[in-house]
Amino acid sequence: MIVTRWQAPILPTKEQIKMIFTDEGLEIEEEILPANTKISDHRHPFDEIRMVVSGSLFMNIAGNQLLLRAGDRIEIPSNTKHSNAPEGQESCVCIISQRPF
Repeated sequence: MIVTRWQAPILPTKEQIKMIFTDEGLEIEEEILPANTKISDHRHPFDEIRMVVSGSLFMNIAGNQLLLRAGDRIEIPSNTKHSNAPEGQESCVCIISQRPF
């Protein structure tokens, strides 16, 4: 798992995040997770790349718990058990993609 925290004082827009992913050759999808949603433990046969546009996302990745905020990016290796849920009472918007291994 690779986590990259956004360090600049101005957060990237949804369009800028989409451009970053597209420049990496990734096909993008927008995911909106309403408050009180929980995605239970699951795995993928591909690497998952996710960047938070707004809100915050609590993730449990193979027993490691972390909180992603707007601008944060995570790359989850294929076949890694993970779950996630928005933090607080606000929806979480993410741009996600997958990379075959």
